[in-house]
Amino acid sequence: MFQQMYFVLGLIALLGAGCRKVEPTPWADSVRAGGAGTVFSDRPDAYTFPLPNLSAAGIQRHLLADGAFGQQFVSAPAGQFGGLGPLFNQNSCEACHTRNGRGALPQYEGDPSTGLLLRLSLSGSSANGAPLAVPDFGTQLQHKGIFGVSAEGRISKTETQEIVSYLDGRQISLRKPRYTVASPYAPLPADLLVSPRVASPVYGLGLLEAISESDILANADADDADGDGISGRPNMVWDVSAASLRLGRFGWKAEQPTALQQSAAAAHDDMGLTSSYFPAETCAGQSNCQTGLQAVNDVDDETIDLFAFYFQTLAVPAQRVSDWEKFAQGGLLFERLQCATCHRVSYETGIHAISELSGQRIYPYTDLLLHDMGEGLADGRASFAANGREWRTPPLWGIGLAQIVNSRATFLHDGRAQSIEEAILWHGGEAAAAQAQFRALSNEERAALLAFLQAL
Repeated sequence: MFQQMYFVLGLIALLGAGCRKVEPTPWADSVRAGGAGTVFSDRPDAYTFPLPNLSAAGIQRHLLADGAFGQQFVSAPAGQFGGLGPLFNQNSCEACHTRNGRGALPQYEGDPSTGLLLRLSLSGSSANGAPLAVPDFGTQLQHKGIFGVSAEGRISKTETQEIVSYLDGRQISLRKPRYTVASPYAPLPADLLVSPRVASPVYGLGLLEAISESDILANADADDADGDGISGRPNMVWDVSAASLRLGRFGWKAEQPTALQQSAAAAHDDMGLTSSYFPAETCAGQSNCQTGLQAVNDVDDETIDLFAFYFQTLAVPAQRVSDWEKFAQGGLLFERLQCATCHRVSYETGIHAISELSGQRIYPYTDLLLHDMGEGLADGRASFAANGREWRTPPLWGIGLAQIVNSRATFLHDGRAQSIEEAILWHGGEAAAAQAQFRALSNEERAALLAFLQAL
């Protein structure tokens, strides 16, 4: 029913919308955003389905992985699922990624149901290019501890307001947060760097991993050789398995190269679970790291594999178009404003170990590269090749469902934007020209562009 509706609407739009000839555009072809990995749901469960083209064995493994992703870990010793902490942020993967979508900001200081965390570091970098750890804190604030263990501190936030005006006179107030560490268990250095991060969606990550490295690097233009004002750089990050630098794809600054390492790093940093990938405790050498430790790794490789397999095999929701003419208008504006230069519309995936991810025409709207987003969004914290003003282009597929899946979902790396419109208005740096053109659009044009994004 869903597919038939989209097919009929597409024919109407392309063959005679408004009694005018409408040239075929990629926008009408992109309804199946994840290729054969697309599901047709516009409900709160839209991000929770396995790839529909998975084999029966793949479905069984996905269901097993779903259980691992939702499992609540406990402190050691325990018969099963022990090893949490001693310091941690949450006790399960899904506690941060609400229904596999965006994490939620705290509703009050100390809110336990948050998908927000603080990355910490000092100026400089480690031998492999990673951020420089803060003595007694590491590279992430763990704001929770198991019984009898002092948390590293609390997340504290203050806000200021910024007013942005459209050329037609309309104004909108933007919230700019500033995060600090309150009640630290040990003194913090004066030159501490803090970067707030809200948990990202995890659906479709297997398809992103299946994009060939050469396709991603082909879009890089570090020196802006084409003179369009937009560069785009790869983040080359440390692969712990290969013990070498490799293209980063995952995370707000593309700091992880593979789904396996992303899973292991999140288990380690967010839940305090050691593994063969990251065998050292996050709090090693700290005074608040004396109990709740195990002599062996907290989780085995099979558990890390299951974490990764779960989000590798999550499907992407289809685009939801009710007005094809308006959708096409918004898509053309998306191109005219050069949004598609960073938010690259489509790829064909390469070869992946999970065969169902291979050879798919997908529409993620990202180049997976780093871009200078201006001082307004800067965190001042470098990570491998990414500097303090750069962020990886986030995928836009499924973005219109974000607040249906999680009513508390917000946008951008620190969740400051309450809407897609606000997120656009925060764009600076390489995107400053696009943001200025957005503010200059008529009400009708702005509505069409936002409707296009809501339909993705």
